This record gives sequence, structure tokens and C-alpha cells, in this order.
Amino acid sequence: MLPIVSGRDGDRIRIEVTVDLSGGMLEVEDAILGAVNAVGNVATAEALKRFDADGDPITMGGSRWYSKGKLPKVFNTPYGVVSVERHVYQPAEGGKTFCPMEEGARIIRKATPRFAKIVSHKFARGAAAEVVEDLEQNHGRPCLKASLQDLATHVGAVVQTKEESWSYATPEIGKVATVGIGVDGTCMLICDQKWREAMTGSISLYDRHGERLHTIYLGAAPEYGKETFFARMQREIEHVKSLYPKVRFVGIADGAKSNWDFLGPHIDEQVLDFYHATQYLARAASAIHRNEAERQQWLDEQCHNLKHKHHAATRIVRDLEQVITAKMKPDQKKDLQDCITYFSNHLHQMRYAQCIENGIPIGSGVTEAACKTLVKQRLCCSGMRWTPEGAQIVLSLRALVLTESRWEQFWQKINQYGVPQSIKHQ
Repeated sequence: MLPIVSGRDGDRIRIEVTVDLSGGMLEVEDAILGAVNAVGNVATAEALKRFDADGDPITMGGSRWYSKGKLPKVFNTPYGVVSVERHVYQPAEGGKTFCPMEEGARIIRKATPRFAKIVSHKFARGAAAEVVEDLEQNHGRPCLKASLQDLATHVGAVVQTKEESWSYATPEIGKVATVGIGVDGTCMLICDQKWREAMTGSISLYDRHGERLHTIYLGAAPEYGKETFFARMQREIEHVKSLYPKVRFVGIADGAKSNWDFLGPHIDEQVLDFYHATQYLARAASAIHRNEAERQQWLDEQCHNLKHKHHAATRIVRDLEQVITAKMKPDQKKDLQDCITYFSNHLHQMRYAQCIENGIPIGSGVTEAACKTLVKQRLCCSGMRWTPEGAQIVLSLRALVLTESRWEQFWQKINQYGVPQSIKHQ
């Protein structure tokens, strides 16, 4: 028996449903899921009606709008599709229409907000085909791939539209002593068969012991524009500075000049990523020592000194400059000189022992991980190619999902303010 509304008490309803418990347990659970979804559809249809108008004329923008009567429309919900009759309004002279129920219920692309939230969250984490299979296999909710893609794209467009005007609160965390800021780029495949650079950024909050408390992630697709990305990063940095005006702001990045050109004005201290420094030491070790055991011993000792002893980078440069290169091959000489040059250019950013003593992070692992988790894991799977627009939609969704509490805050704002008009009619 299909679910029926058997009682009402104000905003409360009572729904009766019969569930067949015969068969094996898996069959029973499938029957229960079907019954739950059926109840959800009935309840959702009743809930949507609460947001409908009464049919009387309304005034909007100085014009009088009149109901065309109750017209049916199908909506997607987490439980299935429901058809609801609702008032649709239009000015006397005709033109575009307006549906108070869809506005009040925060309908997004013929979907209830909860369904839009579910789909866009899944889309941020997996490909469209995977989302279709997940919904059908695990939720008993068959859907068309194209409709899910359209819905997720629409939500992503809202995220992008409100990037400048919607701010997000930082969750309650412990006492912040340091803010680490990092930017980096990683390549992804675009539809023109070319690999192009996507940008990632992270703003991490640390306590006085150097333990990470919270991280804000940002991502920008190729051709989105570095200037636009850096502008977004700057807004986030300014917001964090307004929350923590007295803490240290530290830039952590590799040696790329463009990274430091951006980070410089926003930070109190520069830290060259320790891992990148050790890569140059490894090349120097291979150039100096032919014996593998001696090479590894030298590298371990230099890395330890660099990390734990004050002014170690300066001493390493001095020692490398004393190395006799007469018997070295050209590529070995180059590796040695590259290490000397790299260290000499970044000595002011290699005060690792001092950083560790003060609880300041010395690695850009958070930003490196952002390249992997934000971009690579979702956008660089086998056979994937993207348009810049499509990639940016996914990155916008994914950054919200990966930044603690922001996903929920975004949907709270949708619930409060609705979907921007400029997005609704696209």
C-alpha cells in the first residue's frame, strides 16, 4: 500500500505505510528503503505546499502580478520525484513568471535544497557516473546523469557568484599562534589536449606547538587567471587577519618567484619548504659521493643539521663551495652548483631551527596536499579532460567541502537568502 496522510495537526502530519517483511533480510531492507523513500516523497510534497501563495495578486518591483492558477511541476527530492501543483504568477502584460513556492522552498534547478546539497557534495568528490551509481545503489534513487551534472553545475555557479560577498566563519578552535599561507600550482589536462596549471592555496592556523588547528583551501582552474586567484587569496588572508591581528603570518612555499611576489606583502616571515631544500641537497650528495653508503650518510647529516642547527644553511653553502670538482662530470658539477645557488638565494628563508623552536611550520605539505586532494584526486583521473569552466565548478565545490564547516555554512546561507536571481534564470 502506498503511503497516505492519515492525520494533520498544524504543521505536523501523520503518514501511514505498509512494509512487506517477507523474504531474505537483504530483500526486506530493500523493501524498507523503498517504503522510506515513498514516505519521504509524500512528506516532501506536503512540505512544499506550505511555501505556496494563496493565489491573491502580489506586488513586485512596482508591478501587479496575478496568479495563472495552480500549475503542476515535477521536483527532484532525496527520495524520488514528486509532482506538486503551485501558483505561478505573471504581470498582466505577460512576460516572465514567478513562483512563490519555489522561491520560499529554495528550489534549485527543479530540486529541493537537500537533494541539491547531496548531489553537489557527491559531485565534488566523484565523477558523474559514480554519483549516478551511488544514488541508485545506496539510496534507491535512480537519476539521469545529465540532470545531476546540470544541478551540480548550477550549485557551483552559486558558489562562484557569492565568493566575494559571502564570508564564512572560522570554527571554534584552540588559541592560534601562527598562520601559515601557501600557494602552489599543479597541472591538469584541458580539452585542447594540453596540460595547464591549476592553482591551489591554503591558509592554516597553528597553535604555539606547531599543531595545525584548521585549514582553508582555495583552488582555481587553468585560465581562471592567477590575478583572480590571488585576489581571492588576498580576501581570505585579510579576513583571517581581522580575526587574528596579533599572530605571526608565515609564508611557506618552494622557490618559485611568483609565489613569493604574492606572499611577501601579506606575511611577517618567509619559510622555504624544507622538502624542496633537501631535494637540492640530495642532488649535491650524488655529485660529491660515488659510494652509496657515504652519500646517504652525508645527506642524512646535512638534512639533520639544516633542520636543527642555527645558521646551518650558511655553513652548508660554505662547505659546498670548498668541494673539489676536478674529477666531476659536467652534470655532477651542475647539480652541485645548482644546490649552492639555490641555498645562497634563499638563506633568509631557511632558518629552520629557529622556526621549530617557535612552533612555526617548515614544510609546505599542506599546500602540496591541496594540489593532490583538491585537484589531482578529482580532476586528473584516467581519461579525464576538462573545460576551464567545468574544472572551476568542481574546484569551487571541492574547496568548500574540504574546508571544515564551510559546506554547512554555505547551505545555511542558501536556506536564509535563497539562490541569486542572476543564477536562477541561466
